[in-house]
Amino acid sequence: MANPITVLVVDNEPGFAELAGEMLEREHDPIVSVPATSADEALEVFDNREVDCIVSDYEMPERNGIELLERVRSTDPELPFILFTGRGSEDVASEAIAAGVTQYLQKGTGNEQYTLLANQITNAVSQYRTEIELRENKRRYERTLATLHETTRNLMRAGTKREIYQEAVETAAKILDVAVAAAYVFEPDEGVLEYVSAAGTGRELVDSTSTVERGDGHVWDAFSAGESVYHGDLPSADGITMNSYCRSELIEPLGSHGVLVVGTEDGDGFDETMIELVHILGANTETALDRAEREELVREHDRTLARQNEELTRLNHINGVIREINQGVTRASTRAEIERTVCERLADTERYRFAWIADSESDPPVPAEWAGIEAVYIDRIRADGERAPETVLVDETLEREEVRVVENVLEADGWDRRRTEALTYGYQTVLAVPLVDDERHYGVLLVHVSGVDSIGDGEREVFAELGETIGHAIRMVERTRAMLTDSRIEIELECHDSRLLFNRLSSTVGDRITLEGLIDRGETVVAIVGTPSPAELAEFEDQRASIDTASVVSEGESRSLLEVTITSSPLLDVLRTYDVRLRAATADGGTSTLVLELPQSVEARSVIEAIEEAHPETELLARRETTSTQSVGRLDTRLEDLLTDKQFEALQAAHYSGFFEWPRETTGENIADALEISPPTYHYHLRAAERTLVSLVFDADTK
Repeated sequence: MANPITVLVVDNEPGFAELAGEMLEREHDPIVSVPATSADEALEVFDNREVDCIVSDYEMPERNGIELLERVRSTDPELPFILFTGRGSEDVASEAIAAGVTQYLQKGTGNEQYTLLANQITNAVSQYRTEIELRENKRRYERTLATLHETTRNLMRAGTKREIYQEAVETAAKILDVAVAAAYVFEPDEGVLEYVSAAGTGRELVDSTSTVERGDGHVWDAFSAGESVYHGDLPSADGITMNSYCRSELIEPLGSHGVLVVGTEDGDGFDETMIELVHILGANTETALDRAEREELVREHDRTLARQNEELTRLNHINGVIREINQGVTRASTRAEIERTVCERLADTERYRFAWIADSESDPPVPAEWAGIEAVYIDRIRADGERAPETVLVDETLEREEVRVVENVLEADGWDRRRTEALTYGYQTVLAVPLVDDERHYGVLLVHVSGVDSIGDGEREVFAELGETIGHAIRMVERTRAMLTDSRIEIELECHDSRLLFNRLSSTVGDRITLEGLIDRGETVVAIVGTPSPAELAEFEDQRASIDTASVVSEGESRSLLEVTITSSPLLDVLRTYDVRLRAATADGGTSTLVLELPQSVEARSVIEAIEEAHPETELLARRETTSTQSVGRLDTRLEDLLTDKQFEALQAAHYSGFFEWPRETTGENIADALEISPPTYHYHLRAAERTLVSLVFDADTK
């Protein structure tokens, strides 16, 4: 049914207003007439009741129709007003038009006049209502735009993306009067649209855990295309989880950030104005999200710069500390002095609470030196033994040979037994640094730091280099001490492992072989091997995987000397690591007897375990301490310092090859050929070495 039209009929003749009203109602069903017999009565009705149109006679006592019109126009300039009068004259018509009358109709006879009057009323009211609706729509649009401008300011003031999404959906639900508005954010890592916020009367119907997968429905299609999409008159909305509530859906992409989805209960709930407003809201939201993203990037950049500056300042301070430690280490003459210098200098800084070094040669590792901490703490570590979390950390550090960090001992697994100590001594981060040189382990440096996860990558690298420096320094002082001391540890081992090169060679030759000497060339080792005569080189060349070259140095009736170049060997690697000298080696029938000389600072157990790991079928036959005269020990060291590498190698080769025996077991030409140099060059190096050796013994100035 059409909307009713309330018509106020004014006429002073008794009964005419009621009659005219009845006739109009018959002509047009929506018309509802209200009679009035005077202008004053009509004004009273007009002031107290909503009226869509006034039909008035002209001649009435006290106030005529024109005067009534003027009074109505002062309140509502647009209300339809039809002058329906029996007095027709040009003067009245002109006056009525001047007063703003809508229509002027002269009374007549018959029902046709009511048909015409009803049509005029219907047309006038329809136009009046359309104009009112247009004006109301315009005012509503202006108010909405003003709200959108205010929303834009709010969006630009929002601090986070989540706040921007929330402001957008609340604005959509408020000013657009939609049932529900929801926002979905694009997660590039997963490649999906995830729910972030919703508003409106139907917001509870939106699944807060919903996710729009790649290629899934209208929402994804609109987002991937980057174009707004409207779906109206749907049995259920396709794309968001409010489908049982909304029959119209408008999807507005927000650039690369996500989408804004609004829905209504009406099948055709979005007109062009609403769609335009959603476009404006979407554009403003996208701009705000771009701004928030840029600001977040700037803030993150500032935070990164701040962290980098802080780390650079810290590294500069650490580098200064490391320089002081290096200076102290280079002046130290003993391992204990090195370890004490490192711990004391680190504990003396504001950054590190205390430091200590765990000795890896004890089982389990125990503190050897410490600074900045009470002895009771060290005693607690020793008492806990293998149960101590520090012991586990030391073992992991040595196994991986890399810096390890416990970021927060208050939360880390296994560190609950140190909670009281951590709170008492004010540390939360523990840094473990391996002290290594090549493959030799000298222990672990543990540094306790206040704060959580406070060790950066740069600081790790600096401490890793410090660990190598300390390890190298310890090895140097131990080598120096070993060269100056007269005491040596000698162990005798027997190895049945078929993988040992000497055992393989003896099995291949089928007889006893003897190691006469080793010449270490750095990347390779030259072994002078004695074999029963005659020796077949082909038998040695069968060991291609272990032997680089093999050549005859001398060959006699009962004995031959061969020079064998070895590129790598597990046994030789262990000897290099621990600065151990192989004094003698014999192999017969697949079993080798090895005599090793160890520096005083090296534990025999560590060397034996390392050899057993490489060659499991090894057993200790004897352990003894040897003492050489001070002059001989110093002569050995002094000679190696004075000779060049070539001269020392020439002298070694001559000694091990029997060049100095009488009669000579080999010639200089054979040795030169084995060393792959010319005979004149070899004799030049040998003579220089002999001259230096003689001067060292007889010239008092060189002692």
